[in-house]
Amino acid sequence: MSVPRVDVVTIFPDYLAPLDLSLIGKARTSGLVDLRVHDLREHAHDRHRTVDDSPFGGGAGMVMRPDVWERAIEATASHRRSGAEGDGDGVDEGGTDGRALVVLVPTPSGRPLTQAFAQELADELGAGDRVRAVVACGRYEGIDARLVPALRERSDVDRVVEFSLGDFVLNGGEVAALALLEAVVRLLPGVLGNPESVVEESFSHEAVLEYPVFTRPARWEDREVPPVLLSGDHGAVARWRRAQSLTRTVQRRPELLARLDGLDAVDLATLAAAGVVPGRHGRLIGPVTVRRAVAGEGALVADLAATTFALACPDETTMADIRAHVAAHLSPRAFEAHLASADDAVLLACDVGDVPLGYAVVRTGAPSADAPAHDGTGAELSKCYVLPRAQGSGVARALVAAAVRHARAAGADHLWLGVNARNAAAIAFYTRAGFAVVGERTYRVGEVDHHDHVMVKDLAPGVAD
Repeated sequence: MSVPRVDVVTIFPDYLAPLDLSLIGKARTSGLVDLRVHDLREHAHDRHRTVDDSPFGGGAGMVMRPDVWERAIEATASHRRSGAEGDGDGVDEGGTDGRALVVLVPTPSGRPLTQAFAQELADELGAGDRVRAVVACGRYEGIDARLVPALRERSDVDRVVEFSLGDFVLNGGEVAALALLEAVVRLLPGVLGNPESVVEESFSHEAVLEYPVFTRPARWEDREVPPVLLSGDHGAVARWRRAQSLTRTVQRRPELLARLDGLDAVDLATLAAAGVVPGRHGRLIGPVTVRRAVAGEGALVADLAATTFALACPDETTMADIRAHVAAHLSPRAFEAHLASADDAVLLACDVGDVPLGYAVVRTGAPSADAPAHDGTGAELSKCYVLPRAQGSGVARALVAAAVRHARAAGADHLWLGVNARNAAAIAFYTRAGFAVVGERTYRVGEVDHHDHVMVKDLAPGVAD
């Protein structure tokens, strides 16, 4: 079987000197990976060794020439090694490497470099006989855009992968090449002394971050190692580490949670303690944040309203009446009016990534005609709705808590609402939240009268939420 091979092409070969160090350096010396660095300028044909030119259409900076890059990539097929190419041992093996090329091009617009991507490439290279890789480190304004499609049409190229370290810009591709090789080479067969080292690392086994690690001394600057790690109870240690991984992921990379599956009861309890619970359909929800909607988000709130309002209506309410009510009272224009009013607050409950899950409207100022007779200053919880997939996940509870905080901050000493008298689940929910029925009202949707309970929550100091 052939040794896994990677060629790196750059105008700054010395930038890649760290590849002689640490695990990668040992892997090269041991023959576990054939890793060579090439100078792009060796393939420029003019006396100045020019690899770039000004961009067509004008603009700042220079663009790297596709013809020079193609020649450089073609030349990597040679087994020849020299002081400028390869490891500097001066050995000329002759012949060419016939393996298909995987060309890797660092660019901010490329595919994100992930652990799965690194493992995929390591598996291919580790097989040895089918493909080898070439990393093309661009500089300046980048490589002429014709190079990638031209390479993809070549019979000796398996594929071209443009990849990115993240949403930021570097001066060139060398740092990205180093990061890619650090991630890939360590996964090649024999490179790590203990292959199990990668099993529990962040992103390796599943979409969770690695747990924190500790070593001697057990007590350092008044900071102690968690006692469970000194207990000798391997089962307890494993459970603690799993809980730490899940909690860290919630706190630092909650967007990864969508990729989790196979969670057991202990996992779910750990996540719940961190504010993440399954919604109605089992999808993890949270951690949930509640914020005020701002001007311009009326259409977003109206979409939530159009989806959720019908679910709260009695069965006899026709879709025609529901649509008419939504158009008249829950339109983008209606919500923009709420957003523009100093007396109204539109609250949005959002999942990770600011994805809306539900909304509420709190109205302060002058009481409406159907406000309950009650001493003091009241605020109305005019609307509070949650998407079906988030029901049962605590989103509604978070919205009500935020509504209470807003009402108190506005000087209200009680918060009231109307809820359909036949909606037993909603009535039970508001009762658990501290609301009590104080009266009745009629709320008309189209040609149907909805009979509501009017419920009030006391916001006086010392009253529990």
